[in-house]
Amino acid sequence: MAKSKSVKTASGRSRAVTAKAVATKPAAVKPAAVKTVRATITGVHGHLPDYVLGNAELATMVDTTDVWITERTGIRTRHILKGKGMGSSHMGAEAVRGLLEKTRTLPKEVDLLICATTTPDFVFPSTANLICDMVGIRNIGSFDIQAACSGFLYAVTIATQFIQNGTARKVIVVGADKMSAIIDYTDRATCVLFGDGAGAVMIEPSKNGHGIRDTLIRSDGAGMPHLHQKAGGSRMPPTFETVEKRLHYVHQEGAQVYKFAVAKMAEISLELMLRNKLNPDKVDWLVPHQANKRIIEATAERMGLPMDRVMMTIHKFGNTTAGTIPLSLWDYEPRLKEGDRMVFAAFGGGFTWAGAYVRWGYDGGG
Repeated sequence: MAKSKSVKTASGRSRAVTAKAVATKPAAVKPAAVKTVRATITGVHGHLPDYVLGNAELATMVDTTDVWITERTGIRTRHILKGKGMGSSHMGAEAVRGLLEKTRTLPKEVDLLICATTTPDFVFPSTANLICDMVGIRNIGSFDIQAACSGFLYAVTIATQFIQNGTARKVIVVGADKMSAIIDYTDRATCVLFGDGAGAVMIEPSKNGHGIRDTLIRSDGAGMPHLHQKAGGSRMPPTFETVEKRLHYVHQEGAQVYKFAVAKMAEISLELMLRNKLNPDKVDWLVPHQANKRIIEATAERMGLPMDRVMMTIHKFGNTTAGTIPLSLWDYEPRLKEGDRMVFAAFGGGFTWAGAYVRWGYDGGG
């Protein structure tokens, strides 16, 4: 005969429960393991304005030479957006149109669009909002990210979260900048560096296990004095005096920026390699922000990578700020293979810096 014991009910009364009944009580069901969704880049497209500004033409505008520019920066040409009323959104929209066509995506299928830019068309509305309107994307979230040259990787980091938590399945990230709008073409220290352009990527859930494995974003506002735009914001709104004093252009202290850029781009790249157990032999591509050839070479050297595994577009595009990394991916896309291990690294004014470890999701030549 089964033994019994007395237990109290919710009303406080006792009732007998047999040992057999206790022993056969169903065990608690363990919750099913949640499978992490991995975000991946499924397409990339870029746009560059038609007008090409070469070093020879720059030499007629400011005291410089082709040799001086090439030796110090590696830049030979850069694209400039011409035309009244043309802004970063126009280049971004062209990149997105090409991306939608390439990935066979309808505008109504896009869940979110993020634009990284330092040169928005307006203070408001956002450039992302304008791009959506131009390409026929309606009723979705769209917003800008401002982290200077690191902006694209900041935006990719945010997009990845939307894919991983299941709130979006198709996210477009755009990097677009019309730097010619804030460059003083009488200042040879800055005017030789920058160009205009835009690149866009589609980010979706991975179907093959590849994708965006790790991202890092960093900043240090103490770097502001070395690279910033003095006027035009709420601290120093536009006035006759700010325009007359040429305070609405990029101010850069080259030596300080170079030192910090090399240190931080290498630092974040090496941290990603350590976190993901990557030695130099396992990195197929370094995808660096295109600010200066010397900075790129120094970063690759510290990572132990040969230059034939480093994406380099600065010689023909210049520094397109938030556009440099997606434009590099677009330019090198035919050479990319599914599963390629890639380290992205960027450094920008403020200071900001960012990195990502990516396993490329598709054969670019296919």
